[in-house]
Amino acid sequence: MPSVVEEIPERLQPAAEAALAWINARQDARFRITGLVDPEAALARNAGEPLDLGLVLCDGDLCVREQVRVSAVGDGFEVSGIPAAATEIPAHLDPPVGIRGEWLDQQLELHDFILLLYYRGLW
Repeated sequence: MPSVVEEIPERLQPAAEAALAWINARQDARFRITGLVDPEAALARNAGEPLDLGLVLCDGDLCVREQVRVSAVGDGFEVSGIPAAATEIPAHLDPPVGIRGEWLDQQLELHDFILLLYYRGLW
């Protein structure tokens, strides 16, 4: 089972931010990072090697997992997608509890009631 951390390790923050910018530009989205999957592997890589990041991204009530490869190039980063990566977030990688609470609060401000449907471990 993969481990997910909500706080991005300081060493990985620049690469994660570059990956986020790349994904948002490609998908014309406004995702934000809500988690990082298995950061230990990225932290253990040798300097100069590309690193693979599993990002948990949310934009409103849409959350996805994106797998990207980030390479340092000059003062910046080159980012590419990993084709075999899952684009849907598995049930055990739901966004952090705070994200769901924010969304629920926003919806309850707009509507008298909301209906939540729980299906096969996905919310």
